[in-house]
Amino acid sequence: MDVSTQQPVQSAVLKPGRPKTLTGDPFFRGLVLSAGVGVLLILGAVIVVMVVGGMPAFGQFGPGFLISKVWNPVTQHFGAAAPVFGTIASSVLALLIAVPLSFGTAFWLTTLAPPAASSVIGMAVQLLAAVPSIIFGMWGFFVLVPLVAHYVQPAAKALFGHVPVVSVLISGPPFGTGLFTAAVILAIMIMPSITAVMRDVFASIPSVLRESAYGLGATRWEVMRRVVLPWSRQGVVGGIVLGMGRAMGETMAVTFVIGDSNHIGWSIFAPANTIASLIALEFPESPAGSLKLASLMALGAILMAISFVTLWCSRMLLARGQNSTGKRS
Repeated sequence: MDVSTQQPVQSAVLKPGRPKTLTGDPFFRGLVLSAGVGVLLILGAVIVVMVVGGMPAFGQFGPGFLISKVWNPVTQHFGAAAPVFGTIASSVLALLIAVPLSFGTAFWLTTLAPPAASSVIGMAVQLLAAVPSIIFGMWGFFVLVPLVAHYVQPAAKALFGHVPVVSVLISGPPFGTGLFTAAVILAIMIMPSITAVMRDVFASIPSVLRESAYGLGATRWEVMRRVVLPWSRQGVVGGIVLGMGRAMGETMAVTFVIGDSNHIGWSIFAPANTIASLIALEFPESPAGSLKLASLMALGAILMAISFVTLWCSRMLLARGQNSTGKRS
């Protein structure tokens, strides 16, 4: 037998009690486990605080708290319908404005733009996402509100005032503050984050998929619609949900331009209110243990519930899209 094959065996026999070397795996495993559990504990603590703090309001008004649009601190009668309506309406309008712009920007940056222009505009989009929200609110109050009051709403009335359904959506005096102005501000704020997510997802697609589609004679739009979007559906929906979450929770920028009116109407130019804006305005004036403070806490719990429902709906849509894609394949 060769000596070289006997040496490892002899060394193993001579050192039977060799201690095992310590690694950082157990510590790292415990660290990441504690981080994951900590996130769940923080989320659970926030939910408990909101629900427990809002229980007096739910007990006082019952289910009518969700459908009542009255918010009167003098008579101690509070309802969540008006701020909930303003939150959902402003967020949906903001998404209707921001998603097409974000998609077009991401598509242009990843497909059509020259490398130099893509890097410069991509950096500008990232810088726009870093602007504080209160700056957007001040800019919207001094620039956007007069623009909507003097030009946008009068022009919309002159063009579509005779259309039966559209005339209701653009009715009302031209205050400048309202749902439309808040939606524009929110769209400008959430567009950079949605664009950044879509751009990263589009850029991460394997180049062989694009080249194969181009080789079969597909146009750029056909490649985007039939190859890029199905491949990146989950990332695109995730970016949209991220933008909607920020739109629903935005406070100061919306407070400047929405008008602070607990009103439910069909006009998109009418002053309104959101849950976050109402909490920011009323919370400093709410004594501890009062019914008003409990109503604000209940509004916070409702906002969290709306966010959870939105996330659940997005995941259901993703699962349905994946199932339909699997069946077609």
